[in-house]
Amino acid sequence: MTTLLALYRRPDGGSDAQATFERRYTGEHLPLVAQTPGLRETRISRVTEALGAETDLILVAAMRFDDRAALDAGLASDAMRRAGRVLRDIAPGLATLLVLEDAPEMIAAASQPVDTVGSAVEDRP
Repeated sequence: MTTLLALYRRPDGGSDAQATFERRYTGEHLPLVAQTPGLRETRISRVTEALGAETDLILVAAMRFDDRAALDAGLASDAMRRAGRVLRDIAPGLATLLVLEDAPEMIAAASQPVDTVGSAVEDRP
């Protein structure tokens, strides 16, 4: 799978500016994104903290496509072009877009089961 990852920074202007951004992002941008051909899933997450550092990131959006060709077709669609225009209006300079490809050979290594229950049981008298 191919993912378009969007990282959104906090707008200048405090909590009112952030509330306006989130209202317009939800009400104007996301409905257009939802119409993108080939889009399999969209997940939106709030950034609550950065471990060991400060961050100005407030939202992350992950948009999943079957492959790079499907992403490219989606990006060329009328819906995504309109979504891009809206985004440039409501969040000028606040978004970083990344293209990610699944790494199945690494996913298997990250999915190895860890037996934390068995070791705890063995330590009991």
